Amino acid sequence: MTAPAGSIAQRLAGKAPYTYRSDPRVPPFADDTALLVFDGVCVLCSASARFILKRDHARHFRFATAQSPLGQALFDHYGLDAQTFETNLVLFEGRAYGKLDTVVVAGTLLGGVWRALALLRVLPHALADWLYDRVARNRYRLFGRTQHCMMPPPEWRDRFI
Repeated sequence: MTAPAGSIAQRLAGKAPYTYRSDPRVPPFADDTALLVFDGVCVLCSASARFILKRDHARHFRFATAQSPLGQALFDHYGLDAQTFETNLVLFEGRAYGKLDTVVVAGTLLGGVWRALALLRVLPHALADWLYDRVARNRYRLFGRTQHCMMPPPEWRDRFI
């Protein structure tokens, strides 16, 4: 599927909260906490998920890989490329966030010193997207790629959908 024109932020902002619930392509899932959908074979993306898991003592997040049926359905629902995974996706309170906005939401939910990540909001969206895109397009070359999606250790398995 080819993603529609417009920035990811515009595509995500154009959807009302919780629209995925009425999309028959999206399997039902518990959405009482934030959901981070990440590229499970990307070393950087998996490391980011582990980073959040280690610091999310209040259990604000659940996780799904973009390669999973739920991840694929959500990427399709939001008009995102479900093959190249051009962004991580965070669903929080029914709204979807992409690119650097996912980092802002993660920092806010983790609390403490991580709230300082909200300072990324001062970057103009065009610059933030440009920076994010440079890393995203080169993430496999810069950080590596695994053959299989991240397998969470037993103590984290209940956090994955």
